[in-house]
Amino acid sequence: MAAVSSTDLRAALILPCLLAVPAVEPLNAAESASEAQGGGMSGLYGAYDMQREASGTSWQPDTTPMSGIHAMRGEWTTMLHGFVDAIYDDQGGPRGAAQSFSSSMLMFVARRDLAAGAFGVHLMLSGDPLMGASGYPLLFQTGETADGRRPLIDRQHPHNLLMEAAATWSRDFDLASVFLYAGPAGEPALGPTAFMHRLSALDNPEAPITHHWLDSTHVSYGVVTAGIVWRTFKLDASAFNGREPDQHRYDVELRGLDSYSARLTWNATATLSMQASSGRLAAPEQLEPGIDVRRTTASVTYNAPLVADWWQTTVAWGRNAPSQGPASEGWLLESALKLGADHTVFARAERVAKDDLFLSGAPLYGETFTVNKLTVGYVFDFARFGAASFGVGALLSEYSYAQTLNSIYGTRPTSFMLFARMKL
Repeated sequence: MAAVSSTDLRAALILPCLLAVPAVEPLNAAESASEAQGGGMSGLYGAYDMQREASGTSWQPDTTPMSGIHAMRGEWTTMLHGFVDAIYDDQGGPRGAAQSFSSSMLMFVARRDLAAGAFGVHLMLSGDPLMGASGYPLLFQTGETADGRRPLIDRQHPHNLLMEAAATWSRDFDLASVFLYAGPAGEPALGPTAFMHRLSALDNPEAPITHHWLDSTHVSYGVVTAGIVWRTFKLDASAFNGREPDQHRYDVELRGLDSYSARLTWNATATLSMQASSGRLAAPEQLEPGIDVRRTTASVTYNAPLVADWWQTTVAWGRNAPSQGPASEGWLLESALKLGADHTVFARAERVAKDDLFLSGAPLYGETFTVNKLTVGYVFDFARFGAASFGVGALLSEYSYAQTLNSIYGTRPTSFMLFARMKL
């Protein structure tokens, strides 16, 4: 029997996911032009355009362009969106490492009108498990585990194969609507739009090091959310499984709904979306089963009103207060600008307090260090075939921190990524 290479296995598993587009009745030319920007597809949670909706039940500015394949099949309106990135990653300094890997995501949304509301489904898959349980090198990133015994440090964990599987129901009234969102995998009402779905972050293949202060609950195995929309306000609350996924990335790890959260969102104008949220996570880290976390976040996302293309900026703050140990905060400022059809520039600045950079027994174990990181990058989309665009890009990251860490991380290390991508 012939041996199967890891490259062959990656192609065998990822490509069917990306090509498994359900049979649909395509829109006509005029409808396709409108739907390419999200216009015309109504929201799942209220009487507004779907451009407002992002990951889970989160909102984004109403003017956010929505890429993907939009189509109709009978009474169903559908949207398919996804990407595959092939990345070479080189993290600098003594704690850095180099690795080639691929990350990917495929998201399917379907909506059907009801008598006075809507029913919908969300399904999202990722090929990230193919990169291995330890993920990819990322200086100062922490959270989760690759072996069930030691925490990941200076590495970003992969996402699970199943990222979302949820159903939605909404009921419209004169000026308001109520809705439910529930499923075995989904995103509770906590934090800003997840980084894989924020337009200001979408072109950056690198996860934020503030991820576990802002939006790490975006893959929760067991979620029930109820909410109300009134004019441009949304209030939603969730009961969910607060444990983050373990190292078995193909599993669905259902547990009791032991955590809760609530979020208030206001789309003050068509170009501005703001949210504040708070929640209690029951023992989110697998290796710290007795430590609960109170997470509080706030964020603002703004779309600059350009004549063509787009420019989106997000500023976000998160605070984790564990039941044992000191509280810590993380700040994020990121922006992405689309210049013409082919060019995108992006940047991200972060400041976060890290107390988990060392294993137990190390001299600096348990000490908190403030880490600052600045990333800038560029993507050139050089070709389009049907609904798919193909591009190449690069990013560069610099860090600053206390001199105490110089002997461990080096003096101002530089990291970079080179990547090629396909995006729907």
